[in-house]
Amino acid sequence: MLRLLLTLCLLTASLAGRAGVEIGGTRLIYDANAKQATLSVNNPDDRSYLIQSWVDKDPAAGDGDNTFVTTPPLFRLEPHSQNSVRVVYTGRPLPADRESMLWLSIKSVPSISKDETNRLLISVKSVLKLFYRPAGLSGEPATAYEKLTFVRRGGQVYVSNPTPYYVSFYDLSIGGLPVKSLPTLKPLSGQSLDVPAGTAGAVSWRAINDFGGITDVRKAKI
Repeated sequence: MLRLLLTLCLLTASLAGRAGVEIGGTRLIYDANAKQATLSVNNPDDRSYLIQSWVDKDPAAGDGDNTFVTTPPLFRLEPHSQNSVRVVYTGRPLPADRESMLWLSIKSVPSISKDETNRLLISVKSVLKLFYRPAGLSGEPATAYEKLTFVRRGGQVYVSNPTPYYVSFYDLSIGGLPVKSLPTLKPLSGQSLDVPAGTAGAVSWRAINDFGGITDVRKAKI
């Protein structure tokens, strides 16, 4: 029983800013011309939190990545206060002709007072997309989603992204049917999407912009 309680107390929930600490964004753009990218961390709670941050190539694997470092990597966030996590590029080689995507994790661990020793407190890990944007890329990131093309190939629809920017779908429907598993399209590449047999008509989609907002609807025929 004691082991179970200890396990529960150490439970980490992969949520995005649901309770306690608030993260100032759902994604972070690192401009190659800048010395760093900054993300605010706010604590509206009456308790303090220990904030830990790091960058991963794969958040599920937790493999870490030393292409970027966070500073401070660990700090105490007092009640009703705000601080920032700064992401710094270490200079390790990344493609210069397209964006690179990594993952920024921010973990908040609530403090425990003496009278809360038997209370369940859950740490929360927020995982955000981190986009490294090289200087001099062609086109505009705000209009990259408009450049997508869709081609029917048997029981699939192939979507192509000819731009050097990542495109994250907010929603996507083909022939009036919503696509449930929405991909994030890599730059200068494409992906095949399974669709029901006989699906035809128009494709409509919206994407998520640099600020976490939603773009206007775009439509195309297949």
